[in-house]
Amino acid sequence: MNVCALFFDMAKTTKKVTAQKAARNPFKSFEKAVWPYSFFSDFDIQLFQAGKHFRLYEKMGSHLAVVNGAEGTYFAVWAPSACLVAVMGDFNGWQRHTHPLYPRSDDSGIWEGFIPHIAKGALYKYYIQGFEGSDNEKSDPYAFRTEHPPQKASMVWDTLYTWKDSAWMRKRPKVNTLDKPISVYEVHLASWQRDPANPEGLLSYTEIAEKLVPYVLEMGFTHVEFLPVMEYPYYPSWGYQITGYYAASSRHGHPQDLMTLIDILHRNNIAVILDWVPSHFPGDAHGLFHFDGTHLYEHADMRKGFHPDWKSYIFNYDRNEVRSFLISNALFWLDQFHVDGLRVDAVASMLYFDFSRTPETSGTNAFGGRENLGAITFLKDLNTAVYGHFEGVHTIAEESSTFDGVTRPVFAGGLGFGMKWMMGWMNDTLKYFKYDPIYRKFHHHQLTFGLTYAFTENFMLPFSHDEVVHGKASMIYKMPGDEWQKFANLRALYAYMFTHPGSKLLFMGNEFAQTAEWNFSQSLNWDLLQYAPHKGMQQLVKALNFLYRREPALYKKQFLAAGFEWLNADDADHSVYSFLRKSGKAADTLVILVNLTPVYQTGYRVGVPAKGNWEEIFNSDDELYYGSGQLNRGIYTAETVKWRQQKQSIVVALPPLGLTIFKRIRPGRPENRT
Repeated sequence: MNVCALFFDMAKTTKKVTAQKAARNPFKSFEKAVWPYSFFSDFDIQLFQAGKHFRLYEKMGSHLAVVNGAEGTYFAVWAPSACLVAVMGDFNGWQRHTHPLYPRSDDSGIWEGFIPHIAKGALYKYYIQGFEGSDNEKSDPYAFRTEHPPQKASMVWDTLYTWKDSAWMRKRPKVNTLDKPISVYEVHLASWQRDPANPEGLLSYTEIAEKLVPYVLEMGFTHVEFLPVMEYPYYPSWGYQITGYYAASSRHGHPQDLMTLIDILHRNNIAVILDWVPSHFPGDAHGLFHFDGTHLYEHADMRKGFHPDWKSYIFNYDRNEVRSFLISNALFWLDQFHVDGLRVDAVASMLYFDFSRTPETSGTNAFGGRENLGAITFLKDLNTAVYGHFEGVHTIAEESSTFDGVTRPVFAGGLGFGMKWMMGWMNDTLKYFKYDPIYRKFHHHQLTFGLTYAFTENFMLPFSHDEVVHGKASMIYKMPGDEWQKFANLRALYAYMFTHPGSKLLFMGNEFAQTAEWNFSQSLNWDLLQYAPHKGMQQLVKALNFLYRREPALYKKQFLAAGFEWLNADDADHSVYSFLRKSGKAADTLVILVNLTPVYQTGYRVGVPAKGNWEEIFNSDDELYYGSGQLNRGIYTAETVKWRQQKQSIVVALPPLGLTIFKRIRPGRPENRT
């Protein structure tokens, strides 16, 4: 009999004897022994082992409990290859052996027990004597709170909170849908604004609420997306190297403070998306790596279990218990924190074993293919669980490959995501806008190409944090020309984004043309708003947000081919694009023209889909936005002059490096412009 088997045999005997003693005197052994007490039913174990337990946060981890009148904490941790698991903490001088847990008598690998007199706020870790005698001091994978990094202990805590967002939660299924405006403001909590009075410079969750909520309301964004708020030890990772998947980062306060921030956003009708990272985790000694002395959470084959770019470890999606852990985590944030969506990071790296690898260094599936079949199963199960348990939520895939059916429902053979980042559009568009306008006519169809596949998925258009770091330059300094042209180009780019099919995402600082690349350790350069070009850019983004929310043609069919029609995609000589956006109701139709040269073009004829009077309702060259003020004022009556597929047309002027929008004047409403 090996050491572990001997211990398990002794533990079962000890558990039985302890139970008999406790039955006679339930308080006698509380100070020295762990009460043999369980939150798990046999059905819980079956679900856990089948990869179908999606509420593990109610069972695993640490939970305040009362047993036979004694207050304390119940602990449960999965460590199937361990020989000994004990709870060490500030309540026992961090001694490793004084408070052991008991292995369940089934084959679940779960160790559990109730320890009296351990109260909320107690610090703890698990001491795990693991495979082949390894010694590990591990944080609790299911802990609701952790110490402030660089300290690594878990903390006994709860998720009790009195929510005041019931009105939002009732209407969410109707307002947070794909046929409503979705304009996302992506925020890194530690660098949106800083506190000079704080040694770390960090605002608390509640301080962020006081500043962020009014700003998002003023700017007209419908959603905020937070870069990962789960606990992470390495600050320069921006939160993408997570060790505490169930713990809100203590850098900004305790979990209820984050709930308060979300609650206030909801009460102001702002939806909340969290960045979520089920693709990899770091190798920190206190984290998931080698948890019980074996490759428990990560794949044992490092061709499949180690990410060469991020120097982190890849979850073993073939293991049912790992899938239960991850899907429970997704539902935890939707359930306990009322979030309205999850942006799932690095999905392409999960789908393919050869992501960022050579064929010689990548693994294969059971059929010799490159697809990670376990990850595909996990993602399908994830989305089925999310949409099956919650109404009015979204999952959004950051996915850069051509994998088919990312946003197709699972029942139709897809992965089941609600939306997918349109990475191809983002890359093509930025590459085009970097060209000097004199050369753009030679690259004209770099912008039109995205429309050939725009409706194959539900696409979100992202200008995210990834585009303004690592030497890629800020958005404003990606643009060519002198200062005026840089700002005009960026205004045209944002206007093009907001009129293009799909939902929208802008990273913080992009909205006022932050000049420096994003620095995670500094505040945004808010002082730039004292300068007219930057203030104008901010006003432009604000106007675009409210235009997007006001005009049904821009959102009703934003993921459907029926919501878009080219008027002219081929005017390369003038670098002009013209198209319609449609809601299905003729009165809503918009005519949109984009001139991507610095030449003010007059006498430009464009077809319109209906007779009557048309007027300009938006122009990115407006002086309010620091433009040159080349507007189309007055009324434009459609002439019966055929233009391409349209039976009538109007003649307008095109602002330099600008976008203009026309809408037909409806009877009884003489003016559309606001």
